Amino acid sequence: MTTPSGVDAAGQSPQELPGANATGTLTDTKVGGGLGRYALRSCLTALGTLAFILVFNFFLFRMLPGDPSQLYRGRNADPQQLAELRRQFNAPLVSQFLHYLRNPLGLGSQSYLRSQPVWSVIAAHIWPTLILLGTATTVSAVVGVWIGIRSGWQRGSRFDKGATGMTLALWGVPEFWLGMMLLILFASGAPFLSIFPTGGFRDAGIAPFSVQGVLNVAWHLVLPATALAFVYIAEYSLIMRSSIVDETGQDYLTTGRAYGLMDRQVRRRHAVPNASLPTITLIFLNVGFIISGAVTVEYVFSWPGLGQLTVEAIHGPDIPLLEALFLLFTISVLIATTLADIVVAARDPRIRT
Repeated sequence: MTTPSGVDAAGQSPQELPGANATGTLTDTKVGGGLGRYALRSCLTALGTLAFILVFNFFLFRMLPGDPSQLYRGRNADPQQLAELRRQFNAPLVSQFLHYLRNPLGLGSQSYLRSQPVWSVIAAHIWPTLILLGTATTVSAVVGVWIGIRSGWQRGSRFDKGATGMTLALWGVPEFWLGMMLLILFASGAPFLSIFPTGGFRDAGIAPFSVQGVLNVAWHLVLPATALAFVYIAEYSLIMRSSIVDETGQDYLTTGRAYGLMDRQVRRRHAVPNASLPTITLIFLNVGFIISGAVTVEYVFSWPGLGQLTVEAIHGPDIPLLEALFLLFTISVLIATTLADIVVAARDPRIRT
């Protein structure tokens, strides 16, 4: 509390208050350092989690039943290679673990199914997944956030009731079931609705980098991306709506209106930036999951991405490929989670404290 002369009850003027600027407004003089320490702490936490995952990754796939050497039945496999594979697979667990620690990333390891380096196999399947999940995430983020903002700001309106009912229904629909319904309706249903291909990445015999090839991939992309986007739209919309509703009763919005700001200005400048923090976190997490792919949707649409590759590796079992895939998925999610923590902390200093 300050007196009319500008001196507070403790005898200090606003300019003399710790961390105050010339107008008496409190400022955080250690914002940069605080954010740096928070970012460092988040990165160290991610590294600790990664160390645990590396150990967990080893033991998880050693519990799968089956003998990888059986995958070479019926092939012209070298007997010496088969003997070496059985020796590695039947070696003591401690010996296998020490060998794994020397190369936890699986660099140079061979896929049992493809007889190729595991990271070469992954590189061949990563682009279809990035295209599919990237398209679905971008479209759903834009549409879902817009629906959530409008629904939350016009709470109880006809648009809000309709949009909320639709998003709740979509949120409860499994992605693979929605994908199968889209196939029945628009790919393998009545003749007048069979306008999209039933699966695959593109038709055979088309140059991949030509205009026709790009359009053909986009045509194959419509149904699987739609199945994913509908569910993601519901997720973004519900979270954004909830955040907007929480902000609508805050005093700072009333103060903004009292200063003469129009309703749309109050929403755009104040309500949406503060309500967007949970949505920012969700977007980063979904970006991290882009690498892991949507296993069920890729399987339904025979989309040759990492999800489809994971199913094939589990059926093997192709342990080197599974270990590399699981590690890639983990690293992508850890990076996305860490970036989300840092971005949210940069926007809201309260997170850092």
